[in-house]
Amino acid sequence: MTYMKKLLITFLAATALTCSEGMAQRVLSLEECREMAVSGDKELEQARTKMEMAGYDKKIARANYLPNVSATGAYLYNPNDVSIISDATSATLTGMGTTIHGMSQQYQQKVMSDLTAYIQQLASTDPASAMKYMQLMQDPLLNTLIGKLQTTDLSATINAIGQDIDDALHPDLENILVGSVTVQQPIFMGGKIVAANRIAKLAEQLSEARYDQQYQQTIVDVDQAYWQIVSIAAKKNLAESYAELLHSMEHDADLAVKEGVATESDALQIKVKANEADMLKTKSENGLTLAKMLLCKRIGLPLDTQITLADEGLDRIPVAKIESGKSMEEIYADRPETRSLDLASKIYDKKVAVARADMLPKVAAMGGYMVSNPSLKNGFEKQWNGYWGVGVVVNVPIFHGFEALNKTRKAKAEATLYRSQLEDAKELINLQVTQLRKQESEALEKLGMAESNLASAEENLRTATIGFNEGVITANTAMAAQTAWLQAHSEYIDAGIELQMLAANLDKAEGNHKAIR
Repeated sequence: MTYMKKLLITFLAATALTCSEGMAQRVLSLEECREMAVSGDKELEQARTKMEMAGYDKKIARANYLPNVSATGAYLYNPNDVSIISDATSATLTGMGTTIHGMSQQYQQKVMSDLTAYIQQLASTDPASAMKYMQLMQDPLLNTLIGKLQTTDLSATINAIGQDIDDALHPDLENILVGSVTVQQPIFMGGKIVAANRIAKLAEQLSEARYDQQYQQTIVDVDQAYWQIVSIAAKKNLAESYAELLHSMEHDADLAVKEGVATESDALQIKVKANEADMLKTKSENGLTLAKMLLCKRIGLPLDTQITLADEGLDRIPVAKIESGKSMEEIYADRPETRSLDLASKIYDKKVAVARADMLPKVAAMGGYMVSNPSLKNGFEKQWNGYWGVGVVVNVPIFHGFEALNKTRKAKAEATLYRSQLEDAKELINLQVTQLRKQESEALEKLGMAESNLASAEENLRTATIGFNEGVITANTAMAAQTAWLQAHSEYIDAGIELQMLAANLDKAEGNHKAIR
């Protein structure tokens, strides 16, 4: 059996083994890996939560346009009585009738005494007039009236009136109940509410841009892990084929030594190469296991999950499909980094308006209804009663250490800073895209050269194998052809994987991955 036939059988066996293992394992395509990574990525989940929070912030800001209605209730227990007047005044009020009655009796007695003295004095000078006064004082009707005044006691009635007044001046405030409903409607807040709503909307867009950025990074990480596995798997199959080829050659060399047509040195050289091929195969197997564990971690599967990739068993690395280049303006619009910086600069422009609003007058309408027990509407009444009122509040800031002015200047400086960062980011993106596009042409050229070298190496191996079997070339020459074949295959695999990696990075650089929310 020739070496080329053995090599072909080894490749077919490796492919069949990979397919049979795939039947027992989970086969994943690149798109499936992307979807699983997006659905299970913790950072993407956090970014989605931040988008949800930004949506709530926008609703909170919108609520500032609406009136603020609040209700308040209060109860107060006051163990100490409250008096509007002093104890001395209270005693005067409650004894007011007795005091007035006593003063009235004294006044009546004084009037009668003064009238008697006057009549006696008048009798010496004008007896006729004195006689008239004497007759008047003896008049039965007058005596009846005077008697009624002397016997009528109004002290109890007046004392009762004084007691009522005293009670009114001692309100019962032991249990106080108060309730109120207030409505406040902002009319003009210096533009702060409008600016805050625009900031909330921009902040929501900013959270979406940051989600897109994390989404693109997740896709690139999965793509790189995926194609890394494809590369290692292809090199593992290559190492197995190379080792099988050398072991077959080693067996033939041992037979040739026994027949005396080859030397022990030739057999030892082939044995050393076969051992190196076995070590290369072991390393590729370990590397493949670790690479698959890394991909499982990225897509949310247990690390020990047995997976096989759809492109893992292919004989040739698929050539990446790189889309035609977009204009830089389109790239700037699609890149989440530039959108984030642009939105950040716009947010700080609105913060300038918020800071400036602190220097402007503010107008709000308000109204309310309050009810209490005791009631104050008609004096202190031990019953429920209330009243309502409406009004307008105007606040005009005058001076507070130039705080609002400095806040405005700070917001302007921050907006300028983000605009400067945006320009720097655009320059870096331009440089990145230009570099990747140049690398694209280099990678395509490199892949073509590797494919050409691979064809030459396969033809060289074929002729060297025939010559070694015919005994016309040495083992060193045959092994050199095998090494060149191995290197050509490895370079071809590297060129294909490099192009796939470049395509993933270029898609990210040009913002081609559209996030699914």
